Amino acid sequence: MTDELGADGRFRGWADLVALELGARARAQGAPGIEYANLAIRGRLVSEVVGEQVAPAIALRPDLTSLAVGVNDTLRRSFNLDASATALENGVRALRGSGSDVLVFAFGDPSRRSKALGLIRDRIQAYNSAVEDIAAAYGCYIVHYWDVAAMDDDRLWSADRLHLSPLGHRIAAASALEALGVGGSEWRTPLVPEDPPALHRKAAGHVAWFSGHVAPWLARRARGASSGDGVAPKYPTWVTVGGGEWVAAETPGK
Repeated sequence: MTDELGADGRFRGWADLVALELGARARAQGAPGIEYANLAIRGRLVSEVVGEQVAPAIALRPDLTSLAVGVNDTLRRSFNLDASATALENGVRALRGSGSDVLVFAFGDPSRRSKALGLIRDRIQAYNSAVEDIAAAYGCYIVHYWDVAAMDDDRLWSADRLHLSPLGHRIAAASALEALGVGGSEWRTPLVPEDPPALHRKAAGHVAWFSGHVAPWLARRARGASSGDGVAPKYPTWVTVGGGEWVAAETPGK
């Protein structure tokens, strides 16, 4: 889920990297940087993100809010497209009504890199259609991953095959910057291919994936637990980011 450690000793994911880039741009124009908060918690469904995080986000009076949600919903047997899309629209409507711009994501085709994850292909495609409609209706920025071959590279994904690797977080940050109109499209270019693994290594990788990630995920579902249980937001209030680094641990508000 995270990128490499920063100078502050904390792991950095795509949203952190976007903040660093925007902060550096602001600093270059003479501003101290930008103010940034990160309320995300892994494992949350769309309804949980909207119910738990949108109101605190609005209270911070942001100029821009990202909502990267929906994949966790599609993994559940109880997936309800209408309920997930309605929850997303409610969150977007509230944020846009507060004056915040919103960045949303239409996710990639999982069947292009995994037969197992291909089982949720149609769900993600249907959810993406709802995301695109909501983005158009409310004037949101949107990142499109569906037909981007670069996102099919295993090197962009962590061992659980669901969350991004450090390299994947850098690519995702670049994609968000392009959607915001402050970055280019170079991230869409596929990496130089690697030699495919030997069949026995590939088989061993599938076994390790199932035992190390799928089985624990199924066990959590049986218990009604989430990987995000007990996890607090990384930056629940503003931190100042500028010049490519965090320049203040916390600021009192906008």
